[in-house]
Amino acid sequence: MKQVPAGFPENFLWGGAVAANQCEGAWDVDGKGPSLADIEELPEKYVKTDVFNFRHTYADLERHINDKTGNYPRRRGIDFYHTYKQDLKLMKEMGFNMFRTSIAWTRIYPTGEESEPNEKGLAYYDDLINEIVSNGMVPVITMSHYEMPLHLVQKYGGWYDRKLIELFVKFAKVILDRYHDRVKHWIVIIQINSFGWGADFAGLVLTLDSHENMLEARYQCLHHQFVANALIKEYAKKLDTEVKIGVMNGCKFSYPKTCLPEDSLAAYQHNQMNQFFYGDVLLRGEYPGYAWRFFKDQGFNIRMEEGDLENIRNNPSDFFSFSYYCTNIVSKEKGLEENPLLEKTVYGWSIDPNGLRYLLNVYWDRWQKPLFIAENGMGTFDELKDGEVHDDYRIAYLEAHIAQIKQAIIDGVDCFGYAEWGPIDIISCSQGEMDKRYGFIYVDLDNYGNGSAKRYKKDSFYWYKHIIETNGSEL
Repeated sequence: MKQVPAGFPENFLWGGAVAANQCEGAWDVDGKGPSLADIEELPEKYVKTDVFNFRHTYADLERHINDKTGNYPRRRGIDFYHTYKQDLKLMKEMGFNMFRTSIAWTRIYPTGEESEPNEKGLAYYDDLINEIVSNGMVPVITMSHYEMPLHLVQKYGGWYDRKLIELFVKFAKVILDRYHDRVKHWIVIIQINSFGWGADFAGLVLTLDSHENMLEARYQCLHHQFVANALIKEYAKKLDTEVKIGVMNGCKFSYPKTCLPEDSLAAYQHNQMNQFFYGDVLLRGEYPGYAWRFFKDQGFNIRMEEGDLENIRNNPSDFFSFSYYCTNIVSKEKGLEENPLLEKTVYGWSIDPNGLRYLLNVYWDRWQKPLFIAENGMGTFDELKDGEVHDDYRIAYLEAHIAQIKQAIIDGVDCFGYAEWGPIDIISCSQGEMDKRYGFIYVDLDNYGNGSAKRYKKDSFYWYKHIIETNGSEL
């Protein structure tokens, strides 16, 4: 009889994740060009519980990029571009054996269309990756984390134009060639399913004035991303057989609102097109039947060229990764809703640790591919007092979720790593504020960049260090 796992495997990857556009700053240093993230302004007054501010017209793009006085937090980040060595030492002190970040496309190709890459950008990531490795961490690198060159949006309308396949694959080949000896785990596109709830910051299309049928346009963009993903996988497996290419979803999984069969079907169909579709295409290598029916029912015509489906079929990805923060409920009558039975964070996100175990089992049963939790964390307000942050609420949140990962592994799920988001306070993706903090390390900066920028260890820093030291055995 096969032995049941006792808990986390000895080689489990413990660490954290950040994004270049939220931490690096130095937005116009060493030849870097402007990306979509660099035009996101934090207004004086904003809805703190709203998510994603990336909604623009073409005129907005021009206005923001020429604005020299507005508050654009992603342009400054936490200055990780210059502080990464000291910050990574803090990660090492916690015991990290893995660190996930992204490579900003515009550091390598400032407009996306240059014939040659920017050597200063490549040299920076050489140094960063070497520092990650020298601190005993496995680097996990995201190729596209909401950092599309602004020029490509202005000229081509983002991923809607097939030209983006060529340009993105060129970028991917350059960084694979340069770093494959040190980076074996790659996520191609962050939260590829985010087009349904944040298409504009993903560089897919511009929602306000670019297309008459926005949903059809988004699926067209998505097809181009699928093709690019397959071409990158094809290149990677020829370059280095040890390189693993991963798919990543943002978790928006939903339960049925009631036990009515109609609600169960509504929830399942919602999850098909919002969760399973992306893995079904990129891990199984086929557009599923339910997607073809969806396109037909909607009257969509997704343009595909000869060879597209063959490339997707012949080059399935190696692992599935996802961010996990919250779940929802669905009914036939009202559609998507928040779950009234779950506690919520101050930002209104439901807290559902059991859902993480449930979803790990669902993903594993469906695809039988290794799973990686690319993000999980609690964004909330922290108070720095006398150099300390007592964040017992964060410890409770993370402990409950990590305990459910352990149970899923005992269930038989192949989950090889956990990246807490984000281990050091960075600019929030939701609006661009610093107030929404996830880190084990407090960064003394406010929403306007004021402060000492000094790093302070929160109580959760020592808690996570102990979790890693004990490999989660005391959960």
